[in-house]
Amino acid sequence: MSVEVELPALGESVLEGTVAVWLVKPGDRVEVDQPLVEVTTDKVDAELPSPVAGVVETLLVAEGDTVAVGTPLLRIAEGGERAAASPSRADPAAATPVVEPASDAEPRATPLARRAAALQGVDLAAVEGSGARQRVVRADVDREAARNSEPPRPVAASTPPRTLTFQYSLQPGDRLVPLTPLRRLVAEHMVFSKQTSPHVGTVAEVDMSGVAQVRDAQKRDFERTQGFALSYLPFILHATVRALREHPRLNASMLEDAIVEKKALHVGIAVETEKGLVVPVVRDADRLSLAGLASAVEDLAARARTKKLSPDELKGGTFTVSNPGRHGNLYGFAIINQPQVAILRMGEIVKRPVVRELAGEDAIVVRSIMHLALSYDHRVVDGSPANAFLYRIRELLEEAEFDL
Repeated sequence: MSVEVELPALGESVLEGTVAVWLVKPGDRVEVDQPLVEVTTDKVDAELPSPVAGVVETLLVAEGDTVAVGTPLLRIAEGGERAAASPSRADPAAATPVVEPASDAEPRATPLARRAAALQGVDLAAVEGSGARQRVVRADVDREAARNSEPPRPVAASTPPRTLTFQYSLQPGDRLVPLTPLRRLVAEHMVFSKQTSPHVGTVAEVDMSGVAQVRDAQKRDFERTQGFALSYLPFILHATVRALREHPRLNASMLEDAIVEKKALHVGIAVETEKGLVVPVVRDADRLSLAGLASAVEDLAARARTKKLSPDELKGGTFTVSNPGRHGNLYGFAIINQPQVAILRMGEIVKRPVVRELAGEDAIVVRSIMHLALSYDHRVVDGSPANAFLYRIRELLEEAEFDL
């Protein structure tokens, strides 16, 4: 029996994806969960696993093609033996011969390659295609752009510098870095979010000394029993989900003519990978203990960096927390992950002198300070509830009443 593998929804609001690289070819035998293809969307750069064991019959989509969610990508003969493969769109050797276009015809190129060429100022007619029937694919454009970006040798002053389509003249020493498919899609998503939501920001200074004491007292036993280090992020998450329960307007989305305050509380965790930023989701975060949150974050982050997340683990977030790590950052305002209405960004914890009242007198003491920055959608959230929400997170962290 033949099984068609379709393009799944690899993230919330994702409608299409681009086949980046085929990892199998017609005639290959595959096992259950074996990676078949790398697909890029605006949410993630992911490998799709095989749902069955069998033999690849046909690849239905060529590398570089962008298709809608639900489109069949390939066909697998379940349980079949390795045999001669069926003709495939992605298999140049099996393709039906076609008449080569005239020299003045428009070059054959994938949609992704055309977008890359337009952005990088590459003439498609000058690019040698490596795809099926010499079709130009994204990698061909990137190679041509990299070759063209080499600094020119010194020549007569009258020779004009090379000019790209966005009117910047490359100078000696400049390096042109082609956009990856994921970087391009992330950029489009960020622009879409800024154009959709009027972003407003507010910042709270939080004394994390109590949290630091709890963590220091528990971290050795925690690492011995759990197998990984206890970070500050689970404490932030624990306080955030409790505050969201009290301030549901921050756990919402805007519809065309209404605001929906969501009952489920699924928190996205922004994770930086070598391919870019992804946001796996901790489901029902308000039902988890601090140790449960720590385990969920550790698992999701590890699998995000090794590209082992399933599509469902990138869907359905209702609020996002971003932790850029220890790079000396004080605070910064993150861009809202649509269709959510707010995102919380952690700053670095640093020891600072602050004024506290001790025994009725002001005193200068050293405390562990963190800044939390909240970006919110002003269409949905006003300043007062946003500040109240952030203040509640601060209260919970400074009270430091946490049980692992």
